[in-house]
Amino acid sequence: WDAITRNQQPGGDVVTTIDPAVQRAAMQGLGGQQGAVAAIEPATGRILALASTPSYDPGAIAGAGAADQAAWEKLQADPDQPMLNRALRQIYPPGSTFKVVTAAAALANGTVTDIQAPTGAPFPYVMPGTTTTLNNDTSACDQEGLSLDEAMTLSCNSVLGWLGVQTGLDRMVAMAKNFGFDDAKLDVPVRAARSNFDTRMNSSQLALSSIGQYNTAATPLVMAMVAAGVAADGQVMHPQLVDRLTKADGTQVQLMRPALYRQAFGPGVAAELRRLMVNVVNNGTGGNAQIPGAEVGGKTGTAEHGVDNSGTPYAWFIAWARPAGSTATPPVAVAVVVADSTATDVTGGRLAAPIAKAVMQAVLDR
Repeated sequence: WDAITRNQQPGGDVVTTIDPAVQRAAMQGLGGQQGAVAAIEPATGRILALASTPSYDPGAIAGAGAADQAAWEKLQADPDQPMLNRALRQIYPPGSTFKVVTAAAALANGTVTDIQAPTGAPFPYVMPGTTTTLNNDTSACDQEGLSLDEAMTLSCNSVLGWLGVQTGLDRMVAMAKNFGFDDAKLDVPVRAARSNFDTRMNSSQLALSSIGQYNTAATPLVMAMVAAGVAADGQVMHPQLVDRLTKADGTQVQLMRPALYRQAFGPGVAAELRRLMVNVVNNGTGGNAQIPGAEVGGKTGTAEHGVDNSGTPYAWFIAWARPAGSTATPPVAVAVVVADSTATDVTGGRLAAPIAKAVMQAVLDR
């Protein structure tokens, strides 16, 4: 009858999983910086925040008039690409945040059996087949006999690069894929860009890839999945942006259910990884993410890019948080990247960790 009378069929609603308070904290934290935030509920995969800056007002281009056309052309010509969803559609070298994946592979495959024991990593570490030393950002890493716990807390390139090589390419690739790397069809249901971890590399390239450099690149969404998998005892849930579909009168048409993406590792490995990440926040480079009354685990990253590393580094932080003393699955995991900042000290701990803290605080306050 509507077809005959040409009555307009009333539209329904797509109800998202976004939490307004968490999204607001993400946008305010990013401010005028170019970057992105992805926050996930680890137990379900529900996306609580998906922020990208600079942003734009879709209302300005919703019509068909001259002003709308001018606004569209201005957005298209803007070199800062405000219409690019950096949380889903842009990949960045993850830097030292990827060391969580390397540590997971080392623990899950028995390369490391005790996070407090010396790993056996040499110093200096000359990458296989080369005369190039894998350097560290702090002299505290410049010694032999460091444990995995010490290496993660200090973010030692030489130890984690060596561990990646010892674990082996196939096992490193498998662990990266558990978190969404190399998946060209990761839909939320909006399709995310493909995060990359090379499947063919020599040992020196694997060493660099194991610390989040070389060709390794990830969306903030996938790095949030890394933190969420650690938080949820190794269960990596499929990220979910839509909660339910309804008719115009509110009648539910479809309810989306949580779905397991991969079982990356067991609860024992997850518990060790959480210990490592808590130590990073309490005793290492992630101190700016500490939240009173909460247990926070995180990992900083400062990724170099550009010819001869001439570009402004990417500042990363991934983390999870739960109330202090709780043994429940943390209610939030987050990834933050600041891609272009005017700050003179560009590090993940300084720029990205405070944003992650504000996002996690918004969830805990809820």
